[in-house]
Amino acid sequence: MSQKINEPARPIRILLVNEIRLIGNVIAASLEDEPDIHIVACVTTPEEALNMIYENQVDIALVSTRLPDQGALNLTRAITEVASNTKVLALGLTEEKTRVLRYVEAGASGYILKDDSLENLISIVRNVQDGKVFISPQIAAAMMERLSELAQMFSDVDVDKAVEAGLTPRELEVLELIGKDLTNQQVAEKLFIELGTVKNHVHNILEKLNVSSRREAAAYLAFIKK
Repeated sequence: MSQKINEPARPIRILLVNEIRLIGNVIAASLEDEPDIHIVACVTTPEEALNMIYENQVDIALVSTRLPDQGALNLTRAITEVASNTKVLALGLTEEKTRVLRYVEAGASGYILKDDSLENLISIVRNVQDGKVFISPQIAAAMMERLSELAQMFSDVDVDKAVEAGLTPRELEVLELIGKDLTNQQVAEKLFIELGTVKNHVHNILEKLNVSSRREAAAYLAFIKK
């Protein structure tokens, strides 16, 4: 009886998204030297990235965090929503809790620090492909603290009344912090989101509650407390 020969594993299919094509091409050339890695494409915009993901099987998207206009965060969220089998690695971060948590909350499976070596990058890619989420102990601790805060935040709120008002979970978070008299900047730092995003949420909250000020919105919060 002949022995079955094991076929080689399918290579990890990677999409590179970098705003500077030359840098993306250099990274792609380095990764292509690895026998278990295949570069699907190297693109420069979120729009191109999503088109590639729609048209090809992509295991991991390496997304540069320097994409303009919050492009990396928005692309991470979009990939998570439309291609759940594609994992995202944020490329080029510093290990600053606020920034890293933004990407983790957006759906990233890990991140590559800007000072990491090519060897580290390849190791992280392989680990993430194996189903391991790559975050440091410090970031893991920050995530647990964040989850604890969210649990406390929603423990005494009548969610049904909030839903009736048309508030999304994120808007409810912002409203809770407005009720604690935090400024927009403080809310942004607390929720690890951009200041402009907070302003948009506040505008939507006031409109949905049909009130004209943050003080009136805070008063509504008292109404939906149990």
